[in-house]
Order: sequence, then structure tokens, then C-alpha cells
Amino acid sequence: MLHLFKYRFLQTIRNFPVMFWALLFPIILGTLFYLSFGSAGLDSTGESRWDAVKTAVIRDGDASENARAFEEFLTQMDGEMLDIKDISLESEALDALNEETISGIFYVRDTPSLTVAKNGLNESILTPVLESYNQNAAMFAEIARTHPEKLPDAIEAVADYRNTTAEVSLGGKDLNPNIQYFFALIAYACLSGAFLGVQSSIDGQANISALGARRSITPTHKLTLILIDMAVLFIIHFFNILILCLYVTKALKISLGDDIGSLLLVDFMGSMIGVCLGVAIGCLARISYSLKIGVCVLLTLFPGFLAGLMFGNMKNIIELNCPIINRINPAAVLSDAFYCMGIYNDMERFTRCLVILAVMSILLLTVAFLGIRRERYDSI
Repeated sequence: MLHLFKYRFLQTIRNFPVMFWALLFPIILGTLFYLSFGSAGLDSTGESRWDAVKTAVIRDGDASENARAFEEFLTQMDGEMLDIKDISLESEALDALNEETISGIFYVRDTPSLTVAKNGLNESILTPVLESYNQNAAMFAEIARTHPEKLPDAIEAVADYRNTTAEVSLGGKDLNPNIQYFFALIAYACLSGAFLGVQSSIDGQANISALGARRSITPTHKLTLILIDMAVLFIIHFFNILILCLYVTKALKISLGDDIGSLLLVDFMGSMIGVCLGVAIGCLARISYSLKIGVCVLLTLFPGFLAGLMFGNMKNIIELNCPIINRINPAAVLSDAFYCMGIYNDMERFTRCLVILAVMSILLLTVAFLGIRRERYDSI
């Protein structure tokens, strides 16, 4: 058995095309994610940070009470969320906006307004600033009209809210908004173990490969060969995922949580379902090797897409409109497990994800077993 284990291990890791998709491609993809947007919101230590948004404030000479209140509101935001530049002329502010040296222009008027040049992250921050002021102004106006005696209490309550709240996740950590892509990436990498499983299945089929023919006439029991193959593939792909997680956390400085035990458990379950998926695909009868690889590509990339690999908000859209898809999509379940472990700290939901992955793995192995059991050869 050790002899079979050794040579199956060497044969797998020397198969460069398969190892590329199972290990190197997720690392390359993660690097591209990081270069594109992964470092946004993180400082050199990997902690969350966001720079103040550069803006200009144009005063139209409006001396109304609301205009003065809005200007005071912006002054208080300067240095915290806003970086107000020393620009007083509207023409200069518009030039700076077109040159993208600032992200927006606030107009101090009785009815405050905001001008932006495009839709982007900074612009999406400025819009709620104006909306927040307008909502609070309307609320204070209504209180002053209906219950003027309660106006000081309302002002004090708002002031206390601003001073005592902090933006934290449910797990007590700042949430980099782009981390969802890395969760989906690791989930996709787990499913990429299917390439290992497909190749292993092909190597055991006498009608497709010469190696399969030689293995079929060996005196070693077929079940022993299958169990050794599965053990080797689990170990190899588990270490593939560990290498990817180490690269993401240590090299790219993207936090996956502090619970190492839970991380190892999710990685193991993800490796298992990826390999089981590949073995089940490889046992599909009457289709060629290239078609099986095509099915493998489809069943790894498409679940990754639904889990947010290409479009970060896709999983949330599906959750709102058809949540059952997220329950049967292994990539979405894996991504959800990472969220529960590293962000939400929701152990009940985390356990549910692991149970779903275990059930999926058992079903896929059952399909593979039924497919292999029916294989008979008239001659080899």
C-alpha cells in the first residue's frame, strides 16, 4: 500500500496541467485580485483603513440658517470622513473635479447639493453624507415645529451617537469590503480539486487510458486502489488550499480570521467536496476525456461566479431572490462558512455549512461508486 501511495502521489504532483488549475491558477488569480482592489482599505499591517474623501466646498453667499448649519456640519466632518480642499471658486472646483483631484463638490445653500463626476467608491461615500444631513435637518425641523421643548434632547442624542459608535463587524473586526472576493476565490480553489478527481478517475478506466488498463488487470483489489487514490488526492489538495490560505494571509495580508482550527476544518471540507466532485464527473460514462474536463471547468467556474468570484454582490442578489441556490451551491456554502468563521462569528450557521458540505460529499461519492460498480470490460 505504501508503494501504491508513493507512486500515486508522485504521479499526481508531476501532472503539471492538473496541478496548475488546482494550485497555481488560484494563486495567480488571488494576486490579480490584490493588485486590482485587494489592498484598498488596508494599511501596511493588513488592518482596515480608509482615506478621507477629497472634496471642495463652494459657498454661494447664502446666509440662511440652514446654509450655515450645513457648512458647520461639513467643517466637523473635515479630517474624519472628508478632506476639504482650499478651493473657493466654482470654476476651480469644476476643473479639479474633471481632473479627478477631488471626488465631489458640496454647495452650501439653503438647499444643500452635491456634484460628482462619476459613480465610484468615493462618490458613494459622499452621497450618504448629504443624505444624512438632510434627514437630520428635516427631523430637527419637525421636532422644533411639534415639540420644541425636546429639541435640545434630540441634538444631544445625535451628538452622543456620533461620539460613541464605531464601524466594526459582528466578529469584532473591521471588514475590508473586498474580502468577499477572496472568500469566493478560496471556495473556487477548493472546487478546483475536481481536476485532480477527474484525472484520477480517468487513470482507473481501462477503456480510456493505458494506465487504466494496466491498473484493471493488477491483482490488487479495486477498492484498495480507489481508497488509496482518494486518500492521496485529499492530502494533496488539502495542502494546496493551505498554501493558498497562507499566501492570502501572509503575502497579501488579507485576514481570514483568527480561529485556525475552524479554518483548517473548512479547508478540509472544501478539499473533500472538490475531489469528490471530480471523481463523480470522471465516472460519467460514454463521454470523452476532453468533454469531462469541459464539464469540470463549467462546474467549478459557474458555482464560483454565483458565489461572487466575478461579481462580488452576486451571492447577496441570489440570497434575496432565490436563496435555495446558495444552499446547493458548494462554492456559496464554502464562502458562507468563511464569513461565519472570520466575520460573523456565527457558529450555528457555520455548523450548518459544514453539514451541507459533508452531505454533498457523500452524495457525490455515492454517484461515483454507482458509476464505477457498473464498469465491466469484455477484453483489455
